[in-house]
Amino acid sequence: MTFVIAQPCVDVKDKACIEACPVDCIYEGERSLYIHPDECVDCGACDPVCPVEAIFYVDDVPDEWAEYTRANVEFFSELGSPLGAVSLGNTGRDHPFIAALTPQNQGAPV
Repeated sequence: MTFVIAQPCVDVKDKACIEACPVDCIYEGERSLYIHPDECVDCGACDPVCPVEAIFYVDDVPDEWAEYTRANVEFFSELGSPLGAVSLGNTGRDHPFIAALTPQNQGAPV
């Protein structure tokens, strides 16, 4: 596990991180983005381009967002490792923890 996408991404999904990722390991869910823990090469290219500062090195995830580490890993338990996030597109699903969250940006487009 290297990087984790946390709460600030939920219902925002800016996707600048997807464009910056050299190994195409950032997958899109319905409400959030997820970094594949086995495909990520720990380069950190995604972190500085995130406009909402939602990406953290796993050891630096704030305590209030610790659940996002587990959600990020478990998101891939069913999906596996498709090796191609961009070609896969929106997976049409989210981890149950994220799916159950109250909408984060009432009225704003996703």
